[in-house]
Amino acid sequence: MTFYITTPIYYVNAAPHLGHAYTTIAADVMARHHRQRGEEVFFLTGTDEHGEPVADAAHALGIEPQQLADRNAARFEALLPLLEATNDFFIRTTDAAHEARVQSVLARVRDNGFVYQGTYEGWYCPRCADFKPENEIDPGNLCPIHHVELTREQEDSYFFKLSAFQERLESLYAEREDFVAPRSRYNEALSFIRSGLRDVPLTRHRLTWGVQVPWDHDHVFYVWFDALLNYYTALSYAREGQDLTDATWPPDYHLIAKDILRFHAVYWPALLMAAELELPEHIFVHGYLLMEGEKMSKSLGNVLDPVAVIERFGADALRFYLLREVPFGQDGTVSTLAFETRYEAELANDLGNLASRTIGMLTRYRDGVVSSSELDTSLAAEFAGLPQRVAAHFDRAELTLGLEEIWQRVRRLNRYVEEQTPWRLASEPDRQGDLDRVLASLAEGLRSVTVLLWPYLPGSCERLLAALGAPELSLADAMFGAGGIGRVAPIGPLFPKEAAPSDD
Repeated sequence: MTFYITTPIYYVNAAPHLGHAYTTIAADVMARHHRQRGEEVFFLTGTDEHGEPVADAAHALGIEPQQLADRNAARFEALLPLLEATNDFFIRTTDAAHEARVQSVLARVRDNGFVYQGTYEGWYCPRCADFKPENEIDPGNLCPIHHVELTREQEDSYFFKLSAFQERLESLYAEREDFVAPRSRYNEALSFIRSGLRDVPLTRHRLTWGVQVPWDHDHVFYVWFDALLNYYTALSYAREGQDLTDATWPPDYHLIAKDILRFHAVYWPALLMAAELELPEHIFVHGYLLMEGEKMSKSLGNVLDPVAVIERFGADALRFYLLREVPFGQDGTVSTLAFETRYEAELANDLGNLASRTIGMLTRYRDGVVSSSELDTSLAAEFAGLPQRVAAHFDRAELTLGLEEIWQRVRRLNRYVEEQTPWRLASEPDRQGDLDRVLASLAEGLRSVTVLLWPYLPGSCERLLAALGAPELSLADAMFGAGGIGRVAPIGPLFPKEAAPSDD
């Protein structure tokens, strides 16, 4: 069984920020979880390198667009190992193989009768590289995303017959109510479709920085069509000497932010229909990370540097915070104060102390050996079905709910320590069997939650499972009672509190 997941490809007119890291981390968490299920995973990310914003940013710096693309693509690619991302391929839309396949697919769309020549006039945002419908323009004739004044532009173009797919898109949404999630975004996309689809420009005439139109070399393809096709084109050359398309297409999940909803939830399925290609299974739209009430944006200057956060606290802490603090699929405010609070209260105290106490007591009272004692049946009942419930959340891209499901058991294990008082049992000679049962149950619960937490906290969980002597990571291994712990080894603090600033 295959699982194909994508991030949007990131625009190279500026360096990466925390908003880019957020989507990449979420996709990696899903990819890791599906690997735990024994599935063949393909995880794609990359950079979107054509279009007017890139050309304008390059010219402002006095360099060529390709130079800017090379510079910033390298920054995006370098961020991936820092985030502990396990992507299978990094696509760049200036790849010659991508460009050639874009030309092939869009020539097929034209041959199928869905392209014609005309003139377009409308209000245009150069930062979005997008014409704005009248009902999406803010007061003062401003872009609702970038807050810059729109320009009135007229240009000869080839058009894509989006209007021809009105009924087919409405049928798609009626038949597949989980095609777009969360439901609010499904409703938003469907509302846009029902408002009446208009044909959209497929090419640009005044711009040269793009994929050349094969039937008219005076035009390049509009950047959004070039970019959307990356999800399809990458499979043809991601692995040298192989074409993975037949084995991998269609995607199981596209993860996107809500500012690109219309392109992915309306234009993209219509384009695939026009090219006679199978549609993706799901498009999941996450919200914005907000600072001071605004979406994080390099152009707005309100960003957190993910590299700086990782250097101080580690990648696992960043991964955990972003998916714990903001319910995945909603907008949410992030801050350094909230980050530090989560780090100390949940990572250092809840999980870190649980790990150190469990291993410490096993070392102190049983020389590190976990007995084969029967496990606590009441604790086992509270863990019953946990891997299946977590998997069900992942099937719906409910990453925050999945994490909460696990974290409830982390807290339950901490309460279990306080309820059972193993330090008292250790002092009572006639309670040594009870001590064996408590310590074995505690170690088994810790092992179970650690396997389930691995997609979120890979480095820390691998370290902890090694200390427990049970490195297995499959979802089946997460079942309480699957066992495998023999002797534990000492482990230092998983999340040192000195990483957080002092109160001085």
